[in-house]
Amino acid sequence: MSLQIEFRGTTKSFGPVQVLHGVDFALPTGQVLGLLGENGAGKSTLMKILAGFEQASGGTVLLNGQPQAFASSRDAEAQGIVLIHQEFSLAEDLTIVQNLFLGHEKKRGWGGLLLDEETMREEAQRAIAQVGLTADVNTRVKDLIVAEKQLVEIARALLRKARLLIMDEPTATLTPTETERLFGLMRQLKSEGVTLVYISHKLDEVERMTDQVVVMRDGRCVAQQPTASLNRQQMANLMVGRELADLYPPKATPPTAATPALRVQGLSVPGWAQDVSFEVRPGEILGFAGLVGAGRTELFEGIMGLRRCSAGTVELQGRPQTIRHPRDAVRLGLTYLSEDRKGKGLHVNFGLRENLTLMALERYATPLLQPAQEHQALAHAVDEFGIRTGSLHIKASSLSGGNQQKVALAKVLHPGPRVVVLDEPTRGVDVGAKRDIYLLIQKLASQGLAVIIVSSELMELIGLCHRVAVMRAGRLQTVLKSQQLTEEELIAHATGTH
Repeated sequence: MSLQIEFRGTTKSFGPVQVLHGVDFALPTGQVLGLLGENGAGKSTLMKILAGFEQASGGTVLLNGQPQAFASSRDAEAQGIVLIHQEFSLAEDLTIVQNLFLGHEKKRGWGGLLLDEETMREEAQRAIAQVGLTADVNTRVKDLIVAEKQLVEIARALLRKARLLIMDEPTATLTPTETERLFGLMRQLKSEGVTLVYISHKLDEVERMTDQVVVMRDGRCVAQQPTASLNRQQMANLMVGRELADLYPPKATPPTAATPALRVQGLSVPGWAQDVSFEVRPGEILGFAGLVGAGRTELFEGIMGLRRCSAGTVELQGRPQTIRHPRDAVRLGLTYLSEDRKGKGLHVNFGLRENLTLMALERYATPLLQPAQEHQALAHAVDEFGIRTGSLHIKASSLSGGNQQKVALAKVLHPGPRVVVLDEPTRGVDVGAKRDIYLLIQKLASQGLAVIIVSSELMELIGLCHRVAVMRAGRLQTVLKSQQLTEEELIAHATGTH
């Protein structure tokens, strides 16, 4: 039986900061609802209340016409309400099968004292096969790449036999093939009467997969309409509350500097990248395209000293350099924003000030730390990067995903680098914040920085970059100039069909 869910005047405050202001709407039973809004609009907080991870401060949530407040996510799951988080909630040191059944272990034997490991392995294997994951279920989660972890999250939700499934940015790390498989699962669940809530900033997916959309802005529901009655531009305008200009700023012509800011020659990262050579000049935006597993992230982790390189040279400003540790890279003017914002980009349990200044502590330690100077730097960064926060004295974990991303960007730029590598810089970021980040990237290039963007969004690469390098199976296939950039051309080189 499908669940009937309605929010009536739902509010939520975190201390003095109110993030939900009297939300009113009902979920369409047995349909797919697209939940839209900028980062910080309150979408994830509202769904966490529904799924038992947070408690509402006021108002009512009705379940089948009766007021309902879940004390925990386990209580919500018992009613068939399951949330797939945007940020992974997996136990890294446990295996896939252990994660899938964590807290829901199957028992056997007298009195149910023994774990039924064989049954759990069999069910886990079927669940991951259903989402297209081919890994061994005994693999530890920490050994999976980001996209594979996302598939584990989805498989875990399917095992809970959801009647209401909430997906928060589920395709952010998935390849087109994996995304299509997920869409097939969504259609199957909908045909079985499951209600789905689909939170995504990818408006083409919302347009394609949802029956209705609810748009939230500043903690309020501002629209609920059939998806077919809106085009993407109208959705974007409702989200930001104004007419949204062209997403990508006009490309500036990069200066023809004689010396590359970064030159890599014959670099190999064992198991991931082989004999890769490229260069990027001051004022240039260079993109890196490729399918998941092509080796792009691992290549730059090797350049930064995060992985061992077996061959090759790295030059910065024309001088050969040996980088054994990220500290060496930062000292030489090279910085890297990880695709894994929660795991590697930020210390989410630290305050905003500590996160911002962590890579430039020597600037504030003379020899003792100067908190007042750090606070001043944070206030400047909040203004410059458009970070939406009710207070400067909160943990990074209290911010929405998009505002966490802006803090991460401010952090890696704070030391004043000359070469910036941004790995999936707009993953999970709303359309308004995307434009802010694109304008920032163009500003960095106009100031003479060399910018490298690793992205799975082809239109992002086409819209921003002067050139795009395409990797496949650990090798650099080609470097395309701006006038050669099309989705078809990039896909052909990435898949080897060119």
